[in-house]
Amino acid sequence: MMSTTITISAQMVADLREKTGAGLLDCKKALTEASGNVEEAITILRKKGAASAAKKAERAAKEGIIESYIHVGGKVGVMIEVNCETDFVARNDEFKAFVKDLCLQIAAASPLYVSRDQVPEAELANERDIAAAQVQGKPPAAVQKIVEGKLEKHFSTFCLLDQPFVKVPDKTVKEILTEQIAKTGENIKVRRFIRYQLGS
Repeated sequence: MMSTTITISAQMVADLREKTGAGLLDCKKALTEASGNVEEAITILRKKGAASAAKKAERAAKEGIIESYIHVGGKVGVMIEVNCETDFVARNDEFKAFVKDLCLQIAAASPLYVSRDQVPEAELANERDIAAAQVQGKPPAAVQKIVEGKLEKHFSTFCLLDQPFVKVPDKTVKEILTEQIAKTGENIKVRRFIRYQLGS
């Protein structure tokens, strides 16, 4: 029985690159692996991007930019520091646009922390107690699941990286950050931010 070979055209590769921002060679490999199925190729590239980002996470990110944003009317202001590995990436327009988008995210969604590891243990314990009190009388296994679910909701509300990205709500900020790491080939870290709101 003969196997069918799918021809991957230059246009298919270009279209996938346009959708994902991945390199040409990576797009061609993903399309070949997915037998020309674009959705499957996108999944392959996303998995590869996540794996690549995890490998780069240990690399030092000492360059970057500090960006600020004042919302119309001057009632909300944001300042953020995002680090990368080289000045070359820090000066890149796409990187700058990404950091600006993070400022808009913080202004709109009011996170309190960059990531879940910054949430104080006392706050987590308090959230667990509140959630457990709300489901008294249910079986212990159900209580555990409900409490963990409420904690996840807490993270997606108050941790920047866990929030749905305002421009692409079906992705989290962390997923968008992972895509940026894959595109630049460098480790990128949101180091810190501060959000001011008039009167608060």
